[in-house]
Amino acid sequence: MSRSKLSVLAIVIVAVMGLVWVADLDGLPRPLKQQIGEERKALVSTQAHFQTAQDAVLRDLNTEADLFHGIPSSQQWPDQLSRDLGDLQAASHQVDQLDEIRRQDRRSAHQQAETLLAAEQARRTQALNSALAIQKEADHWIDLKQHLPQAVADMERDHQTIASFDLTSLVESVHRTETDWPDKKTDLDTRLESLEKEANDANAAWDRSAEARKQATAGDAHVDYAALFGPADTLKTAAADLTAKSAEIRTLSSQLYTSWDKLLVDMEVRGHFSGKTYDQKIRTVTTRYPDAAARNGSTTSDEKWVDVAQSTYDAEKNDLGMAIEHKSAGKYDSEAERVAQPAGFAYVAPPSVGSNQYGYWDHRDGRDFWVFYGQYALLRDLLFNRDYRPFDRYDWEGYRDYRSSGRTYYGRGGDGGARWGTQGQDTVNRYSGSTFAKSGGFKDSKYASKSGSYRDSRFASPNAANPDADHSPRRFGSSSGSSQPRPAPSRPSSRPSFRPPSGARRFGKH
Repeated sequence: MSRSKLSVLAIVIVAVMGLVWVADLDGLPRPLKQQIGEERKALVSTQAHFQTAQDAVLRDLNTEADLFHGIPSSQQWPDQLSRDLGDLQAASHQVDQLDEIRRQDRRSAHQQAETLLAAEQARRTQALNSALAIQKEADHWIDLKQHLPQAVADMERDHQTIASFDLTSLVESVHRTETDWPDKKTDLDTRLESLEKEANDANAAWDRSAEARKQATAGDAHVDYAALFGPADTLKTAAADLTAKSAEIRTLSSQLYTSWDKLLVDMEVRGHFSGKTYDQKIRTVTTRYPDAAARNGSTTSDEKWVDVAQSTYDAEKNDLGMAIEHKSAGKYDSEAERVAQPAGFAYVAPPSVGSNQYGYWDHRDGRDFWVFYGQYALLRDLLFNRDYRPFDRYDWEGYRDYRSSGRTYYGRGGDGGARWGTQGQDTVNRYSGSTFAKSGGFKDSKYASKSGSYRDSRFASPNAANPDADHSPRRFGSSSGSSQPRPAPSRPSSRPSFRPPSGARRFGKH
């Protein structure tokens, strides 16, 4: 073939490709057209399943009239099925519209087709689900009738479960909790009253069903099914709820006596391209208190790597060393704060108050700084990675202002940078032995070359000034394999766990 013929052929191919490209741009997207084409088949299948369910229900209502006569909900089934059938007819009309849009194949109808398709699918699915639910309920009642002796035996078992339930113990436990945490009284009372009412209603249902149970046991052909099966369901539900809901109340009550923090202590991106995984190392520090005074709490920790979504990793990549979640005593776990905050700040009393069960504000050489009591030395070490550096009231007030507006406070380190968080001055020192640090995570921090900037501080430990000493962070948690710090004293100490000498440096705002 000559060069001129090849050139002509190439022009023709390009022109044809252009026509195809333009035609595709001018019409509906191919995946959408395919969906519309398949929707007709889906509708036909749904209509067949609906018809089967409807026929079964109407047949049961006719053949088991004596059973369903006394069941109020069954009286609504024909009307509900009629409404569902109307929805299917409307869905069929929508599919006709979709077929016409597909035939016209105009790009401008793209949004209309997607909206109409979604509405039709929802209507079709809802109609079928409604019919199937009615059929399932009808089958349930018929099954009970066919197994009357077992139904009565189940009622007796459920009643025994309810009768043997120790509601008194739960009430006493709740009342003690409400005394400790009066803010939760309304919620706990509501839950408890609901459970008590359910138990009382179940006992009343058991009493009402006495004659029907007697008829069923004797094989009487004229059993009052409504008087039997209504209470049967009430008893079954109550027996399950007494166990599940009482456990929930006890769990919620227990949560009020704990505080916990989830600290982001390390992070790493592994793999390449689509095989990347995003991992965080989370240290969970939990303190359990014997009462609402929250004194002499027992602190434990757990530490483990977890895989997270890239969105989570990116959202928290600036929060290394911080508490990404905190739950205070007197709160449910569901009420935990989930805006990252400097670790440990949640345990500090307002300067205007002066002290709390965890420590107090001390004033020396013109500076107010926070001191943890000795019995909470373990809590302090876990939260600050065994590298506590006192902060003053200006930092706490900055944290309070940011927290009130739902923002994260990173403080102010030397040279105008952050003090906490991934690029913070304290964090660069505190987590220099982390996987994140070893992989070059701190390379962009202005403090990366100043990891010893606190070694000459009066707050530093005796070995901090020794360049040959081990300055790597200590590991905590059950998964770390490291020994735990010495437990805190059982009684409050009148002396602070840390008292800096005079002439202390100021940190934070000035």
